[in-house]
Amino acid sequence: MKFVLEIDMDQMRGDGEAAAELGRALRYWGGNLHHYALVPGDGSAVLDSHYREVGNWRITDA
Repeated sequence: MKFVLEIDMDQMRGDGEAAAELGRALRYWGGNLHHYALVPGDGSAVLDSHYREVGNWRITDA
């Protein structure tokens, strides 16, 4: 089983925004993983602080 996180950092606009937004996304989703069974097929969109979809995470078989 794999946990896959994909973030399009080009979607995070502004000088220095990418690092701040990536850190925020990792803290937010890391803190919410206990709400998921974490079985293959689980996943969700990752949103930035402006509620724009900038990526996703998912659990895969391989």
